[in-house]
Amino acid sequence: MKNSNGTPLKRKKYETELRKLQAGLCQVQEWVKHKGLRVVVIFEGRDAAGKGGTIKAITERVSPRVFRPVALPAPSDREKSMIYFQRYMSHLPAAGEIVIFDRSWYNRAGVEHVMGFCSKEEYRRFLDLTPVVEKYLVDGGVQLIKFWLEVGDKEQKRRFEARINDPIRQWKLSSMDLPSRSKWWLNCIAHLVSLIPHKKLSQSKVKLSKRSMKGAYDDQAALKGRKFVPEKY
Repeated sequence: MKNSNGTPLKRKKYETELRKLQAGLCQVQEWVKHKGLRVVVIFEGRDAAGKGGTIKAITERVSPRVFRPVALPAPSDREKSMIYFQRYMSHLPAAGEIVIFDRSWYNRAGVEHVMGFCSKEEYRRFLDLTPVVEKYLVDGGVQLIKFWLEVGDKEQKRRFEARINDPIRQWKLSSMDLPSRSKWWLNCIAHLVSLIPHKKLSQSKVKLSKRSMKGAYDDQAALKGRKFVPEKY
């Protein structure tokens, strides 16, 4: 990964910057709870562009009660009979929540349209209705944020081949993936924090009180006779 001036960004510097940004997300989290804000963040992009990894980087240090990722599977027969936006609406945030969609209703404009999973009429109707639905959300007080992640054909091909040839790498980053994706993670987190106006809330210091020994039980005695997972490592 590189700095904005093109020089390599060392691992320690990267981790320092990431920690600062994640602290910023925690501030956003507290502000969203405090003000009862409702935020929807949509991640779209080409296959293998790093949507899942970016979302994981955003959510790994915050509360799942506030930052709630949503990745819907293929619709069931019942869901196919619904109004198109219906199954997405049930996942929209209540006060004090940020919902992150890993792909969203824009499936209809992309995957479904290209793969022939919807008719031309359904596709055109989606294009007509989407601005109306999104205006309804925004007018109702929901902040709507959209990200599109792009990846070149050559890099996409390399990532697909890596997944095919090595099943283990289907679920984790390779050494070649890390620099480019890490750059996206920092940029996306920084931009997301900047898009949600917030202030740092003052918090009282938490003090760990001394444990009362009145009626205390012998925890070591309670463990006798229990079965434990073998210590293999």
